[in-house]
Order: sequence, then C-alpha cells, then structure tokens
Amino acid sequence: MTIHEILKQYWGYDSFRPLQEDIVTSVLNKNDTLALLPTGGGKSICFQVPAMAMPGICIVVSPLIALMKDQVGNLQKKGINAMAIISGMGKREIDIALDNCVYGPVKFLYISPERLATDLVRERIKYMKVNLFAVDEAHCISQWGYDFRPPYLQLTALRALHPDVPMLALTASATEQVQADIMHKLEFKNPKVFRKSFERSNLSYSVLNLENKLQKLIEVCRKVPGSGIVYVKTRKDTVEIAKYLYQHGISASYYHAGLDADARSKAQQMWISNQLRVIVATNAFGMGIDKPDVRFVIHYEMPESLEAYYQEAGRAGRDEKKAFAVLFYQKIDKILFEKRFEQNFPPLEEVRRYYHLLCNYLQIPFEAGEGVMYEFHVGDFCQKFQLDVVTALSAIKTLEQNAYLALSEQALLPSRIQFLVNGEDLYKFQVEQARYDLFIKSILRAYGGAFDYFVAIKEVDLASKNQIRFDDVVKMLQELHDLEVISYIKKTDKPLLTFLKPRYKTEDLYLDFNFYQERKAIYQSKMTAMLAYVEQDKCRSEQILAYFDETDTKACGVCDVCINKKRALLKDEMMTAVLETLAIKPLSLEELVKAVKMGSENDKLNVIRLLLEAEEIQKVEDQYQLKK
Repeated sequence: MTIHEILKQYWGYDSFRPLQEDIVTSVLNKNDTLALLPTGGGKSICFQVPAMAMPGICIVVSPLIALMKDQVGNLQKKGINAMAIISGMGKREIDIALDNCVYGPVKFLYISPERLATDLVRERIKYMKVNLFAVDEAHCISQWGYDFRPPYLQLTALRALHPDVPMLALTASATEQVQADIMHKLEFKNPKVFRKSFERSNLSYSVLNLENKLQKLIEVCRKVPGSGIVYVKTRKDTVEIAKYLYQHGISASYYHAGLDADARSKAQQMWISNQLRVIVATNAFGMGIDKPDVRFVIHYEMPESLEAYYQEAGRAGRDEKKAFAVLFYQKIDKILFEKRFEQNFPPLEEVRRYYHLLCNYLQIPFEAGEGVMYEFHVGDFCQKFQLDVVTALSAIKTLEQNAYLALSEQALLPSRIQFLVNGEDLYKFQVEQARYDLFIKSILRAYGGAFDYFVAIKEVDLASKNQIRFDDVVKMLQELHDLEVISYIKKTDKPLLTFLKPRYKTEDLYLDFNFYQERKAIYQSKMTAMLAYVEQDKCRSEQILAYFDETDTKACGVCDVCINKKRALLKDEMMTAVLETLAIKPLSLEELVKAVKMGSENDKLNVIRLLLEAEEIQKVEDQYQLKK
C-alpha cells in the first residue's frame, strides 16, 4: 500500500497536512529526521504512516503514560496491533509483551524512556525487526529545554542495537538551541529538519492586567461562545473556580492529578462531548486530548515558561477557526512568580534531607531499592513530614535529574489477568474445584486471549455477570492467583516512584552542583522571557515567534496589543475627522455623528466626549463647534 492509501484506509484522510508528507517521505528514505510541529499539528501520523508502510515494528518513546494509552487504544480501534510498556506493569507482564513484539505481529511498541534503560527491554529490542524509532516530546533530551528528563539520554543505546534504523524526533516547541541539542544527543547522521511555523493566525493572544480576575473570568466565558479550558496553579483553585463558574450559570467542572481515575475520566469525557462548557484544571490536563473546537484557553496565573504557555494556549482553535488565548495578570503575580523560583531550586542540602525523608517514608533500607517501583502520594508524604509540596516536587525533580529515581505521571492501569495453566489443565481444575467453575467460564466468555497475554478486566462486570458482590470477585481472583491458576494484577491510578539506584547514606549522595547551577540559569532565563511577554507592549504573536527564533514576522493584528494600537490609531483619525468637520460649520450631535464616516456610534461619542474634556471643541446650545 502507498502512504496515501494507508492514510485513507486507517485515518480516513484524503491528503496530508502541511509538512506531514515531507516528514513521512524523509523517514521512508531512512533519514534521521527532526519534526517541529505545533500542538495539534498531527505529529503521530508522521511516524504511524511510514511504520505501516514498512515491514517490522516501530518503537515509540514517550514520557506521557496517558498519551501512550490513548494512542495505543486508537490504533487498536483501527485494527492495528499496538501495545505499551509503562510504569506499573509487572515483570512477567512486560516479558510477555516483549515476546509478542519479537515473535508476534505487533506494529507499534510504546515505551517510556525509564523502561528503555533496563537490560531486560534492551536485550529483547535487539531481536526485534525494528523499522523506526520515534522519539516523542524530544525536547526532554535537552538540558536547555523546559522539561529536561535524564532518562532520555539513554536513547543513544538504541543506535548500538540497530545502527541502520532511522530515528524521528518530534516536538511541538523547541528553540534553535534545543533543536541542535536534540540532534547532537540522538547522534543524528545527515539530519533532515522540518519545521512548521509556530504562528497561529487564528489564535488571538491577550494579556489582561486586572484588579478582579474572577469578574473578568465570568465576562470572558459569557462573551466567547463554545468550550474552554481555565488553567490554574493549585488543585484547590480548580475546585473553587469551577464552583464559582457553576454558581454563575456556566457549566463547569474541575480536573487535577489528585482525583481518582474515574472522576478524571468522567470530567474529561463530559467536557469533550460538550456536556460541560468549561474545564478548570492544573497543567496535568490536556496532553493527548483530541478536541479541535476549543474556543478559549484562559491562564489564571502565569506559566513558568513560554514553551509551556505556547503548548497549553495552543489547545485552543485546533480546527483553525477563531479562538482566544487569554492570560490574566496582576502585579502580585510577579512577586509570586519570583518566589516560585526559590521553591523550584531549594539548596542541595535540603534536597539531601528530602531524599532521606523519602527513603524513610517508603521504608527503603540502605543499599536496597534499586529497580523497585513504589506507589507514591506526594500529598501524604508532605503531610506526614510537614513539608511544602512545591519544594518537595522540586527536590524530587533534582533527584530525577541526577538519575537517582524517576517519578511517573498518574494514570489508570486497569486490573489485568493471564491464565498460567493451559486449557487442558484448566478444565481439570474446574472439575476438581467446582466452586470456581462458573466464575472461570464467565472470564473465558468475556475476555479472549487471556491464555496468551495479560488482558484488562473489570471486576464490576464480572460481579454483574456472576450476580455476586464486587468484593467477592476480588477475593476469588486473588484465590485463583494464589493457586497459580491465573496471574492477577489489581488496578492502580497512583503515581509510581522508581528508584534507579540503591539507597545511599545522605552524606554519600552526590548531586552535581555545576549542573544544578546551569539548570537555575536556564530556568531564570525562561522566567525572564515569560515576564517580558506579559509586560512588553509588543505584538504577543511576534514575541512568541521571536522566542522560537522566527524573526521574519509581522504583527498579527488580532492580539490585545495590536487591537489597542488599531484603536489608538482609529481614535486619532476620528478626532481629526471631527475637528475637520466642525471647522466647516457647527453641527448638532446627530449631524456630527452622521458626518464622521469611520468607527462605531459608541466610538464616535467617546471621541466627541474626549475632545470636549480636552476643550478642543465646545457645545453652544445644541450645536458643537471648535473652541475659540
């Protein structure tokens, strides 16, 4: 099949978007390729289509569990064999998945960089017929990027395993410095770079300097029809602001990483299906969500970098229709912004203290814990030791960057089972243990393939089918697990903390001071750029484009700065028109408004009022005339 036939058959599109076909062709020509496409630019098609056009398996590296699960689900719905290896999966489960990739018909293996670093995974990849390595969120490999993740540095090991397989690196936001670093770190040979402009001509950027943010929030939600996202910093604010919107007649709900998986999924689906207009969320929301008709994105506070802002604001208007990206600002926000810098970079002695407390919290003995995954609730950890949450997360990030541990995002992993016995032995077991017979039959009817690999199950469905309580289903599954008839892994939706090295004594914990200082300087420069964006009286779109090294640009004409300049120009032109008209002869208000041909009636009345206040004109009885 040609790439156009693949695109039509599996995705239903007659043609590629701009640059997609160029990127696909480059990959098919075995070129190492860097693709910079803005949020919603269709990055996944750039590796999925060429991988379908070549024999073998495509390995996709991504740090985002929710995004991996979403893409795997979408591929499976199209009848394409895909699977993901993510945090929370057991060793046996991973073993079976890798076997399927080596010996089975799997076309896509999605995997986190942390998993890719393990010997088990690398050894199996060696025996896979790999046709392409796709590295999503590739800016994570660069220390100059806004979201540097050290496990990405391990990706060069893929080169040694399959030196002739092309590599495609994809990102939605990278400066020229980050682009060069990506290609250097991934050891690109004769690279091809495809870059779509970061310009979003349908998106109107605005920064509103406000006394009352809540009042303006209601105003924007009422003025702009359609669905929207409101980004806030804290989980508490998601709840309170969603409640405030609801009380003012705007259908809204909230989303943050502390909610259980069902609550997050429900809120997200109601918003996607337009049962809710507005979702109030932390930055945990948005990755991988396919909703093209978002009409506005409001940032209630400043994000930490222009890269993050561009990504989040870019979730508006993916259908290329008019949309709005609005950032609320108050003078105090600058003070809080600078305070956050201090919280994000606690002294290294403080980081060592947090490491000690973390090991105690997880009950890890000295020289133990390497390679072990622990369910981790940062709120509980901070509450137990009376710690600041932002500082705790920053300390953990520093420990990640020094390759001591890895913290996964929160994502639902459903319960899974696999039969450990063959069909014949299972039949004997059912005869000998009759009380399990009907229950096992219900599993076999509902979940095919459980003899060959782990399958996701829903205990609530088994309870309904067998007309027993949920707790009894869990108990029977656990009993079958203990009898080694099945392997049963219960669902989890907590973040997972993986220790990459055994526990060190606090005084032996080496933290790279020079690297730490570099990270501080990079973060400081990103803060400075973000503050400049908010405070400068310059076209917002031009500022964003200049940050991403696009210099040959022109004012967008639709951001708040451009509109204010247009209004000022219009006001000047209208003032001149009023003065020139009255220089001919005095006129009544109705005659004067009619005589001036530009602007709305309100604009004209405002200009006439300003000229009266400036004593440029005067009103004598019912006639307006020039001031003598």
